Amino acid sequence: MNKSHPQLIELTRIYDPRGNLSVVEQFRDLPFDIKRVFWIYDVPGGENRGGHAHKELYQFIVAANGSFHVNVTDGEKKNSYFLNHPYMGVLIPPGFWASQDDFSSGAVCLVMASDFFDEADYIRNYDEFLEWKQLK
Repeated sequence: MNKSHPQLIELTRIYDPRGNLSVVEQFRDLPFDIKRVFWIYDVPGGENRGGHAHKELYQFIVAANGSFHVNVTDGEKKNSYFLNHPYMGVLIPPGFWASQDDFSSGAVCLVMASDFFDEADYIRNYDEFLEWKQLK
């Protein structure tokens, strides 16, 4: 697993006729200790979420229900990941600008983070992000 670049990760799937189960474990599936979990839901049509970068925090984003795009850039190269299975997620290392859009009705965006909330770790202005990356 490359910890320095965003990547799509397929999680373990356990098939069962009563309903399937997926698992994520810290340091096995993800390169970090999971310290915070949150989820985003009831996103109105046409709205975007995210739109920031982290200086130190890792995130792992999963479409627990429905679908959406995760858009990631380092300030030069852009990637978009379409999430629509609860056993697939995107690892976003520190230093990448990320946003989510095109949420389906009923979508749930589940995020696992490497640390507790700290406003000082966020970069919320794209021009400041480019300056921080020394691209501007």
